[in-house]
Amino acid sequence: MEFLLLGLFGAGLLACVFTDTSIVAAMVFGWCLFFGYGLWKGKSLREMAGFSLQGIRTVRNILITFLLIGILTAVWRASGSIAYIVYHAASFCAPSVMVLASFLLCSLISFLTGTAFGSAATIGVICMTMAASLGVPPLYTGGAVLAGVFFGDRCSPVSTSALLVSELTKTDLYSNISAMVKTALAPFLISCVLYWLLGLSAGDGGVSGGAQAVFEESYQLSALTLLPVAAVLVLSLLRVNVKYTLAVSSFLGILISVFLQEVSWTTLPALCVFGFHPEDPALAVFMDGGGIVSMARVFFIVCISSCYSGMFQGTGFLDGMQDGFQKLGKKITPFGAILTASVLSSAVSCNQTLAIMLTHQLCGQIEMSPKERAVSLENSAVVIAPLIPWSIAGAVPLAFVGAPLSSIALAFYLYLIPIWYFFAGRRSGR
Repeated sequence: MEFLLLGLFGAGLLACVFTDTSIVAAMVFGWCLFFGYGLWKGKSLREMAGFSLQGIRTVRNILITFLLIGILTAVWRASGSIAYIVYHAASFCAPSVMVLASFLLCSLISFLTGTAFGSAATIGVICMTMAASLGVPPLYTGGAVLAGVFFGDRCSPVSTSALLVSELTKTDLYSNISAMVKTALAPFLISCVLYWLLGLSAGDGGVSGGAQAVFEESYQLSALTLLPVAAVLVLSLLRVNVKYTLAVSSFLGILISVFLQEVSWTTLPALCVFGFHPEDPALAVFMDGGGIVSMARVFFIVCISSCYSGMFQGTGFLDGMQDGFQKLGKKITPFGAILTASVLSSAVSCNQTLAIMLTHQLCGQIEMSPKERAVSLENSAVVIAPLIPWSIAGAVPLAFVGAPLSSIALAFYLYLIPIWYFFAGRRSGR
């Protein structure tokens, strides 16, 4: 029954993908399936509703963060923070190195901040805007940004994913990070080479002055516009809670928007809710977007997918699958089984947090040390989730920066991590 329901849900997801229908429809369909399963198992309507609410409570901090990111992305556009960086940095960048630079910059900032979504909404938007002004295809830059923002999400000391894995496996966070760095060195270097070669194919037509001229006419390009960006970097280094970091940066951006860019106080509520939509079409090409409304779809997807987690736990939906993955681990190595489970979990959960939790639950009976289990989770569920086309783990960062969903195909680092670890493990007998 469990596999049948997962198959039906998977068919619904694929139907949405191929018919270009909102993935929300499949998520609602899945909720109905799993809710009905609970009733079939003898649970009451009240109990199933309680399981759903319990799942939502586990991600309430993530939901608040989404709202703050929506505000931040609008405010940074209006305040000139993005425009200032792009205006000055474009003079020193060539199209041939922009793809590699995007990957390295996003890797650095994501390591400092520990958040893929926050990195995409900040440095990712900056890199994408800069690359667009240089004529680099969004497909290329989007792949580099997606890979880069999950570099730190995987191995940063302040990453919620790394902390979650550490808690689930009862292992030391910094010991895990040391192991992750070792297993990621070769994939990281190979990715750098691939992004450099990809950048060469973008040509070297020189710097486009179109974006610089538009920004110069539309903004007061003062160094004060860097304050919201500096706040994110400084507070992240001080390990301030990400919600407070985003709130402080947004507040500074609002002040700069009003007093420097002469944005009216009366328009601020609409700016925060609906995003920044400049009247100048030339400026809108680079700066249109952001706002709480831009996060509505992902907000709903996280809410309903978190209901799955609560219902799975309350009904024992996954219990019968654990033996199957234990047997699979003996055939294709323990990591091979965990990798397979991570693909299934990522496809069902549609977000990274639940994918990690479900993978750990599915593979809890596979024999391996806690440290090996931690590294295996980091090299599977953490990086597989953003590669699922309908998962918010990859779709949201790409939506933030305005890159096509097909950029997932060029997120080389995310593919290389599990492939490298799998074959390295087979050679060592792991």
